[in-house]
Amino acid sequence: SAAAALGLLPLGKTQSPESLLDIAARKVAEKWPFQRVEERFERIPEPVQRRIVYWSFPRSEREICMYSSFNTGAEDPAAGPGGAAA
Repeated sequence: SAAAALGLLPLGKTQSPESLLDIAARKVAEKWPFQRVEERFERIPEPVQRRIVYWSFPRSEREICMYSSFNTGAEDPAAGPGGAAA
């Protein structure tokens, strides 16, 4: 390909353009939570739902760690249920 010839891509590696479905699903996932999408539209085709859900999850390891670690308040003996102080 021309890009490989110009040294933009490693030899033997080609890059496919992103599908319109992926572009649209990523933009929706960046802007709205999936729950709001489900509430707003009556019928969403399953392939579209799967791509929106895919793009809704964080991409970087730092974001995954940030969203997966949460404080339940269990470390604080004065905290009541749900982490609220008594």
